Amino acid sequence: MCGIVGFSGEIEDRDAVIRAMTDRITHRGPDSSGFFLDDGIAMGFRRLSIIDLSTGDQPIYNEDRSLAVTFNGEIYNYRELRDALKEKGHQFYTETDTEVLVHGYEEWGEDLLVRLRGMFAFAIWNKKDHSLFLARDFFGIKPLHYAVVNGNFVYASEIKSILDFPGFEKKLNKDALNRYISFEYPAAFETFFEGVSCLPPAHFLRYQGGKVEISRYWEPKFNPDESLTEEEAVSRVEAVFEDSVAAHRISDVEVGCLLSGGVDSSYVASYFSGQKTFTVGFSGGGQYSEIGYAEELAGEIGTDHHSHVITPEEYWGNFRKVQYFMDQPLADASCVALYFVLKMARKYVKVVLSGEGADELFGGYNIYHEPDDLAAYQRLPKGLRSSLASLAEKLPDISGKNFLIRGSKTVEERFIGNCSMFTMDEKKALLKDGIPVTPPQLVTKPVYDRTQGLDDVTKMQYLDINVWMPGDILLKADRMSMANSLELRVPFLDRRVFDVASSLPRRLKVNKVNTKFALREAAKRHLPQATAHRKKLGFPVPIRAWLREEEYYGIVKKAFTSETAEQFFNTEFLVRLLDQHRSEKHDNSRKIWTVFAFLVWYDVYFNGASHEAGDMPYFPSVKTGAAKAETPENTQEEQTRYSV
Repeated sequence: MCGIVGFSGEIEDRDAVIRAMTDRITHRGPDSSGFFLDDGIAMGFRRLSIIDLSTGDQPIYNEDRSLAVTFNGEIYNYRELRDALKEKGHQFYTETDTEVLVHGYEEWGEDLLVRLRGMFAFAIWNKKDHSLFLARDFFGIKPLHYAVVNGNFVYASEIKSILDFPGFEKKLNKDALNRYISFEYPAAFETFFEGVSCLPPAHFLRYQGGKVEISRYWEPKFNPDESLTEEEAVSRVEAVFEDSVAAHRISDVEVGCLLSGGVDSSYVASYFSGQKTFTVGFSGGGQYSEIGYAEELAGEIGTDHHSHVITPEEYWGNFRKVQYFMDQPLADASCVALYFVLKMARKYVKVVLSGEGADELFGGYNIYHEPDDLAAYQRLPKGLRSSLASLAEKLPDISGKNFLIRGSKTVEERFIGNCSMFTMDEKKALLKDGIPVTPPQLVTKPVYDRTQGLDDVTKMQYLDINVWMPGDILLKADRMSMANSLELRVPFLDRRVFDVASSLPRRLKVNKVNTKFALREAAKRHLPQATAHRKKLGFPVPIRAWLREEEYYGIVKKAFTSETAEQFFNTEFLVRLLDQHRSEKHDNSRKIWTVFAFLVWYDVYFNGASHEAGDMPYFPSVKTGAAKAETPENTQEEQTRYSV
């Protein structure tokens, strides 16, 4: 695993600039660095050595050195691609997977991408025509950001390197805040920094002559095969997943596995007998810790298991550091737990496998039951359901209110992804004038438009694969692993696995028995039945309980009444949310955490606060004003939970 940076143009001291930008992401590759400077381009690279430890340094070139590549990721089918390219006359000088990219691009051009099996973000400079080619993997496992600064094209694995480019003017993108308040994560490919974009998954970018052209090369399309029997489906899932795990274990260093105790990571770990697995949890019993489940399973499958209990002081004391490494604010509280489990794993191994992607591909989230739960009610005329919803909205929080409201809407109207934070009315009450307030459906509609003819569950999966997964799940997986100089691999997010998952009919994904039914049945062949049927917890975090304790309530209240908060939010509204939660009138924990995470992130990136772990509180650079508590107002309960 590595990090890449680069820029076009002929700026002053460009050698020093490319080195500074590259050094900014040393955590992505502490083993070595590499640079390429040519007429019109500067490229930098940091390496975490995994494959071909002795000769795999980058950049790597083709035979006549007219093409140069820098690469972040792993290509799992590089050996077969290498053989095919050798048959066509290409000469290889290393044993690294990186080299197939430069020869493959020379041979096939952009058609190389659909031949790859792996996770990747790479840049290829063509010395002959002065073109730059960037590409990102199918699901967005590896990140790639870009900007145009004073006519220079700048790109990097992490945004913080782009911020170091001379002449870049750092400004907050307020529309990103508008989206974030709905989703709790960056839900579009325009980032929180004006002018900086994220290349979407399954896209490539060509820069030449000052022009940027972006194209999509693959799409995760679902084609359910209703003729599949349960036995056929389960056997196909088992076979393709075993093949994927084998491919993802290719390495010249030791590979470990994360183990949360749920079916996804447990299924991966079942292939790790005699090797190392890792889990973290919190004190407070099984509600906030899967360590007990993980240790029991590790004993049954025979892994060398390691676990760690995260203290509240550790969690809060490292939250600012985590937001720094994220580049953009993320309110998924489990990202800190992920940081700690990866930090522990890095003491023992250089690569880990994890279970991300199983829920999206195989239909694992509990919210995917909703279309069935609403089916009978939605047979009523839409006009009647709309009238009942209008009446329900005027009622206090009572059982059935949310059912009537959501049942009046189509899936495209009610489901914006696995997370949904503030409603439109709440956003209007929360955000200051001058900050856009738009419905989240502006983000989701273009995605839903590509799901015509699919059932509602599959539409929800498609949306989560294209928005939630790259915006939250894979973002935190990349940033938290790279913060610890550790490679994280995700065998569920493999094109061959997706081909099988996309063929499953709805009855073999979400049914009355369980979610991700076919996957669980495949896992049962390798795991104890209780583990295969366990409900998903991920790394649950006791945020709800902490926010009712005096110490942590005080920290958040200080943030909510700070001058920074005054810039963007109606602080009286924030304090009401906090006080409602503390008095247990409402569970506002996720709304509170969404705003708090933004303020912590902003303090680091715009107020100049240190990102290093340290003592609380978190806002030494911000003056605070007086809180103005008012009468609590109604807020809705959240329907989803933190997920890893």
